[in-house]
Amino acid sequence: MSEATVPVPESEALDFIGIWNDSFSQVLGQVTGAAFPCALEKEKPASLPAAIESDLWAMITCSGSVRGEMSLRLAASAVLRLGQAFMSEPPTPDAQPTTDHRDGTVELLRQVGGIVATSAKERWGEIQFLVEAAAAAPSWPAAVECWVRAGDPTASVFLEFGISAALIAQLKMEKTEAVPIQPPEPVAVAGAGTHDAAQAPGTLDLLMDVELAMTLRFGSRTLALREILELGPGAVVELDRRVQDPVDLLLDGKLIGRGEVVVIEGSYGLRLTEISSLGSE
Repeated sequence: MSEATVPVPESEALDFIGIWNDSFSQVLGQVTGAAFPCALEKEKPASLPAAIESDLWAMITCSGSVRGEMSLRLAASAVLRLGQAFMSEPPTPDAQPTTDHRDGTVELLRQVGGIVATSAKERWGEIQFLVEAAAAAPSWPAAVECWVRAGDPTASVFLEFGISAALIAQLKMEKTEAVPIQPPEPVAVAGAGTHDAAQAPGTLDLLMDVELAMTLRFGSRTLALREILELGPGAVVELDRRVQDPVDLLLDGKLIGRGEVVVIEGSYGLRLTEISSLGSE
Protein backbone atom coordinates (compact mmCIF):
# COMPACT_ATOMS: atom_id res chain seq x y z
CA MET A 1 0.00 0.00 0.00
CA SER A 2 1.13 3.52 -0.66
CA GLU A 3 3.26 5.12 2.04
CA ALA A 4 2.81 8.63 0.60
CA THR A 5 -0.90 9.41 0.66
CA VAL A 6 -3.40 7.53 2.80
CA PRO A 7 -6.95 7.71 1.35
CA VAL A 8 -9.54 9.14 3.72
CA PRO A 9 -11.98 6.37 4.82
CA GLU A 10 -15.59 6.86 3.79
CA SER A 11 -18.45 6.20 6.21
CA GLU A 12 -19.51 2.99 4.47
CA ALA A 13 -15.96 1.64 4.64
CA LEU A 14 -15.68 2.54 8.32
CA ASP A 15 -18.98 0.81 9.05
CA PHE A 16 -17.90 -2.28 7.10
CA ILE A 17 -14.46 -2.55 8.72
CA GLY A 18 -16.12 -1.79 12.05
CA ILE A 19 -18.01 -5.07 11.67
CA TRP A 20 -14.72 -6.86 10.98
CA ASN A 21 -13.26 -5.19 14.08
CA ASP A 22 -16.11 -6.37 16.31
CA SER A 23 -16.00 -9.85 14.77
CA PHE A 24 -12.25 -10.15 15.42
CA SER A 25 -12.85 -9.28 19.07
CA GLN A 26 -15.68 -11.84 19.29
CA VAL A 27 -13.79 -14.74 17.69
CA LEU A 28 -10.54 -14.07 19.57
CA GLY A 29 -12.48 -13.81 22.80
CA GLN A 30 -14.07 -17.21 22.11
CA VAL A 31 -10.81 -18.99 21.26
CA THR A 32 -8.85 -17.47 24.17
CA GLY A 33 -11.63 -17.63 26.73
CA ALA A 34 -10.98 -14.02 27.76
CA ALA A 35 -11.83 -10.53 26.54
CA PHE A 36 -9.75 -9.60 23.50
CA PRO A 37 -10.27 -5.89 22.78
CA CYS A 38 -10.01 -4.61 19.21
CA ALA A 39 -10.23 -1.00 18.07
CA LEU A 40 -10.80 0.51 14.61
CA GLU A 41 -8.44 3.30 13.63
CA LYS A 42 -9.04 5.44 10.55
CA GLU A 43 -5.67 7.20 10.71
CA LYS A 44 -2.41 5.38 10.10
CA PRO A 45 -0.90 4.39 13.48
CA ALA A 46 2.54 5.85 14.14
CA SER A 47 3.78 2.53 15.51
CA LEU A 48 2.65 0.50 12.47
CA PRO A 49 5.60 -1.55 11.12
CA ALA A 50 6.59 -0.72 7.56
CA ALA A 51 5.71 -3.29 4.90
CA ILE A 52 8.45 -5.88 4.34
CA GLU A 53 8.73 -9.06 2.29
CA SER A 54 8.00 -11.39 5.23
CA ASP A 55 4.59 -9.84 5.94
CA LEU A 56 1.50 -12.01 5.56
CA TRP A 57 -0.89 -10.76 2.90
CA ALA A 58 -4.44 -12.07 2.78
CA MET A 59 -6.80 -11.40 -0.13
CA ILE A 60 -10.51 -11.29 0.70
CA THR A 61 -12.89 -11.59 -2.24
CA CYS A 62 -16.51 -10.60 -1.60
CA SER A 63 -19.32 -12.14 -3.65
CA GLY A 64 -23.10 -12.30 -3.43
CA SER A 65 -25.00 -9.08 -2.84
CA VAL A 66 -21.73 -7.14 -2.44
CA ARG A 67 -18.79 -7.74 -4.78
CA GLY A 68 -15.23 -6.50 -4.62
CA GLU A 69 -11.86 -7.12 -3.03
CA MET A 70 -10.05 -6.33 0.19
CA SER A 71 -6.45 -6.88 1.19
CA LEU A 72 -5.16 -7.45 4.69
CA ARG A 73 -1.52 -7.03 5.73
CA LEU A 74 -0.13 -8.46 8.95
CA ALA A 75 3.43 -8.02 10.15
CA ALA A 76 5.31 -10.99 11.63
CA SER A 77 4.46 -9.82 15.17
CA ALA A 78 0.74 -9.81 14.32
CA VAL A 79 0.92 -13.27 12.73
CA LEU A 80 2.70 -14.62 15.83
CA ARG A 81 0.24 -13.05 18.28
CA LEU A 82 -2.90 -14.05 16.40
CA GLY A 83 -1.56 -17.50 15.50
CA GLN A 84 -0.66 -18.24 19.11
CA ALA A 85 -4.05 -17.04 20.31
CA PHE A 86 -5.90 -19.13 17.73
CA MET A 87 -3.83 -22.25 18.50
CA SER A 88 -4.16 -21.73 22.30
CA GLU A 89 -0.41 -21.34 22.72
CA PRO A 90 1.09 -19.24 25.51
CA PRO A 91 2.25 -15.83 24.23
CA THR A 92 5.98 -15.71 23.43
CA PRO A 93 6.60 -12.26 21.89
CA ASP A 94 10.27 -12.98 21.04
CA ALA A 95 9.53 -16.09 18.96
CA GLN A 96 9.40 -16.17 15.17
CA PRO A 97 6.09 -17.10 13.48
CA THR A 98 6.00 -20.57 11.96
CA THR A 99 4.03 -21.96 9.04
CA ASP A 100 1.48 -23.23 11.57
CA HIS A 101 1.05 -19.71 12.92
CA ARG A 102 0.48 -18.35 9.40
CA ASP A 103 -2.01 -21.11 8.56
CA GLY A 104 -3.78 -20.58 11.89
CA THR A 105 -4.03 -16.84 11.25
CA VAL A 106 -5.57 -17.41 7.81
CA GLU A 107 -8.09 -19.84 9.31
CA LEU A 108 -8.86 -17.24 11.98
CA LEU A 109 -9.60 -14.72 9.21
CA ARG A 110 -11.98 -17.19 7.59
CA GLN A 111 -13.88 -17.69 10.84
CA VAL A 112 -14.06 -13.93 11.34
CA GLY A 113 -15.40 -13.61 7.79
CA GLY A 114 -18.22 -16.00 8.68
CA ILE A 115 -19.25 -13.80 11.61
CA VAL A 116 -19.01 -10.67 9.43
CA ALA A 117 -21.31 -12.22 6.81
CA THR A 118 -23.98 -12.79 9.47
CA SER A 119 -23.58 -9.36 11.07
CA ALA A 120 -23.59 -7.46 7.75
CA LYS A 121 -26.61 -9.30 6.32
CA GLU A 122 -29.24 -6.88 7.61
CA ARG A 123 -27.62 -3.88 5.91
CA TRP A 124 -25.98 -5.34 2.80
CA GLY A 125 -27.69 -8.67 2.26
CA GLU A 126 -26.05 -12.04 1.65
CA ILE A 127 -22.25 -11.76 1.32
CA GLN A 128 -19.74 -14.57 0.92
CA PHE A 129 -16.05 -14.09 1.70
CA LEU A 130 -13.20 -16.05 0.11
CA VAL A 131 -10.05 -15.61 2.22
CA GLU A 132 -6.73 -16.72 0.73
CA ALA A 133 -3.10 -16.12 1.64
CA ALA A 134 -1.16 -14.19 -1.01
CA ALA A 135 2.53 -13.97 -1.81
CA ALA A 136 2.59 -10.18 -2.13
CA ALA A 137 0.57 -6.98 -2.04
CA PRO A 138 -2.39 -6.72 -4.43
CA SER A 139 -1.89 -5.30 -7.92
CA TRP A 140 -4.84 -2.92 -7.51
CA PRO A 141 -4.52 0.33 -5.51
CA ALA A 142 -6.49 0.67 -2.29
CA ALA A 143 -9.26 3.26 -2.48
CA VAL A 144 -9.51 3.28 1.32
CA GLU A 145 -7.21 2.10 4.11
CA CYS A 146 -8.23 1.31 7.69
CA TRP A 147 -6.49 -0.32 10.63
CA VAL A 148 -7.61 -2.58 13.45
CA ARG A 149 -5.61 -2.62 16.68
CA ALA A 150 -5.94 -6.09 18.21
CA GLY A 151 -5.12 -6.63 21.89
CA ASP A 152 -4.69 -4.31 24.83
CA PRO A 153 -2.56 -1.17 24.31
CA THR A 154 0.48 -2.67 26.05
CA ALA A 155 0.66 -5.69 23.69
CA SER A 156 -1.31 -4.81 20.59
CA VAL A 157 -0.76 -5.66 16.93
CA PHE A 158 -2.18 -4.05 13.81
CA LEU A 159 -4.18 -5.38 10.88
CA GLU A 160 -4.00 -3.13 7.82
CA PHE A 161 -7.05 -3.27 5.53
CA GLY A 162 -7.07 -2.04 1.94
CA ILE A 163 -10.45 -1.77 0.20
CA SER A 164 -10.84 -1.63 -3.58
CA ALA A 165 -12.83 1.10 -5.31
CA ALA A 166 -15.22 -1.54 -6.66
CA LEU A 167 -16.07 -2.73 -3.16
CA ILE A 168 -16.53 0.83 -1.90
CA ALA A 169 -19.04 1.45 -4.71
CA GLN A 170 -20.93 -1.73 -3.81
CA LEU A 171 -21.07 -0.80 -0.11
CA LYS A 172 -22.83 2.45 -1.02
CA MET A 173 -25.73 0.56 -2.61
CA GLU A 174 -28.83 -0.68 -0.84
CA LYS A 175 -29.25 -4.42 -0.51
CA THR A 176 -31.58 -6.26 -2.87
CA GLU A 177 -35.01 -6.66 -1.31
CA ALA A 178 -37.28 -9.65 -1.97
CA VAL A 179 -40.47 -8.76 -3.83
CA PRO A 180 -43.54 -10.85 -4.66
CA ILE A 181 -43.48 -12.77 -7.94
CA GLN A 182 -45.11 -10.77 -10.73
CA PRO A 183 -46.00 -11.95 -14.25
CA PRO A 184 -43.89 -10.43 -17.05
CA GLU A 185 -45.13 -7.11 -18.31
CA PRO A 186 -45.94 -6.90 -22.05
CA VAL A 187 -43.50 -4.86 -24.13
CA ALA A 188 -44.80 -2.64 -26.92
CA VAL A 189 -42.94 -3.00 -30.21
CA ALA A 190 -43.50 -0.28 -32.82
CA GLY A 191 -45.57 -1.50 -35.76
CA ALA A 192 -46.10 -4.98 -34.36
CA GLY A 193 -48.74 -4.59 -31.66
CA THR A 194 -47.94 -6.02 -28.22
CA HIS A 195 -45.53 -8.90 -27.57
CA ASP A 196 -44.11 -10.58 -24.50
CA ALA A 197 -40.61 -9.51 -23.45
CA ALA A 198 -39.30 -12.99 -24.27
CA GLN A 199 -40.47 -12.52 -27.88
CA ALA A 200 -38.84 -9.11 -28.40
CA PRO A 201 -35.92 -9.30 -30.82
CA GLY A 202 -32.46 -8.42 -29.55
CA THR A 203 -29.12 -9.75 -28.43
CA LEU A 204 -30.68 -11.06 -25.21
CA ASP A 205 -32.09 -13.96 -27.24
CA LEU A 206 -28.54 -15.17 -27.82
CA LEU A 207 -28.09 -15.74 -24.08
CA MET A 208 -31.34 -17.58 -23.37
CA ASP A 209 -29.76 -21.05 -23.72
CA VAL A 210 -26.82 -20.30 -21.40
CA GLU A 211 -26.92 -22.69 -18.44
CA LEU A 212 -26.49 -21.20 -14.94
CA ALA A 213 -25.94 -23.12 -11.72
CA MET A 214 -28.52 -22.54 -9.00
CA THR A 215 -28.17 -23.58 -5.35
CA LEU A 216 -30.64 -24.16 -2.52
CA ARG A 217 -29.48 -23.08 0.93
CA PHE A 218 -31.25 -24.47 3.97
CA GLY A 219 -29.18 -22.49 6.46
CA SER A 220 -25.65 -21.90 7.71
CA ARG A 221 -23.57 -22.31 10.84
CA THR A 222 -20.20 -20.94 11.97
CA LEU A 223 -17.98 -23.49 13.71
CA ALA A 224 -14.64 -23.15 15.45
CA LEU A 225 -11.78 -25.14 13.93
CA ARG A 226 -11.78 -27.52 16.90
CA GLU A 227 -15.49 -28.26 16.32
CA ILE A 228 -14.87 -28.95 12.64
CA LEU A 229 -12.06 -31.39 13.47
CA GLU A 230 -14.43 -33.23 15.83
CA LEU A 231 -16.99 -33.87 13.08
CA GLY A 232 -17.53 -37.46 12.01
CA PRO A 233 -20.18 -39.88 10.77
CA GLY A 234 -23.36 -39.43 12.78
CA ALA A 235 -22.53 -35.89 13.90
CA VAL A 236 -25.38 -33.37 13.72
CA VAL A 237 -24.73 -29.74 12.77
CA GLU A 238 -27.57 -27.45 13.81
CA LEU A 239 -28.25 -24.67 11.29
CA ASP A 240 -29.49 -21.13 11.97
CA ARG A 241 -32.88 -21.74 10.37
CA ARG A 242 -36.07 -23.35 11.61
CA VAL A 243 -37.96 -26.06 9.72
CA GLN A 244 -40.82 -23.74 8.78
CA ASP A 245 -38.52 -20.97 7.49
CA PRO A 246 -38.24 -20.50 3.71
CA VAL A 247 -35.27 -21.91 1.80
CA ASP A 248 -32.94 -19.56 -0.12
CA LEU A 249 -32.42 -19.86 -3.88
CA LEU A 250 -28.96 -18.64 -4.95
CA LEU A 251 -27.59 -17.79 -8.39
CA ASP A 252 -23.80 -17.41 -8.45
CA GLY A 253 -23.88 -16.93 -4.67
CA LYS A 254 -26.49 -14.16 -4.89
CA LEU A 255 -29.90 -14.49 -3.25
CA ILE A 256 -32.58 -14.32 -5.96
CA GLY A 257 -35.60 -15.86 -4.22
CA ARG A 258 -37.07 -17.92 -1.39
CA GLY A 259 -39.59 -20.72 -1.22
CA GLU A 260 -40.65 -24.02 0.29
CA VAL A 261 -39.17 -27.44 -0.39
CA VAL A 262 -41.36 -29.92 -2.28
CA VAL A 263 -40.84 -33.48 -3.54
CA ILE A 264 -41.38 -34.15 -7.25
CA GLU A 265 -41.28 -37.81 -8.33
CA GLY A 266 -38.74 -38.67 -5.67
CA SER A 267 -36.57 -35.58 -6.19
CA TYR A 268 -36.37 -32.37 -4.18
CA GLY A 269 -37.78 -29.18 -5.68
CA LEU A 270 -38.52 -25.61 -4.63
CA ARG A 271 -41.87 -23.83 -4.86
CA LEU A 272 -41.04 -20.11 -5.04
CA THR A 273 -42.93 -17.82 -2.70
CA GLU A 274 -40.91 -14.66 -3.34
CA ILE A 275 -38.22 -13.54 -5.75
CA SER A 276 -35.68 -10.72 -5.71
CA SER A 277 -35.39 -8.17 -8.46
CA LEU A 278 -32.46 -9.20 -10.66
CA GLY A 279 -32.18 -5.72 -12.07
CA SER A 280 -31.30 -4.03 -8.77
CA GLU A 281 -27.98 -4.26 -7.00
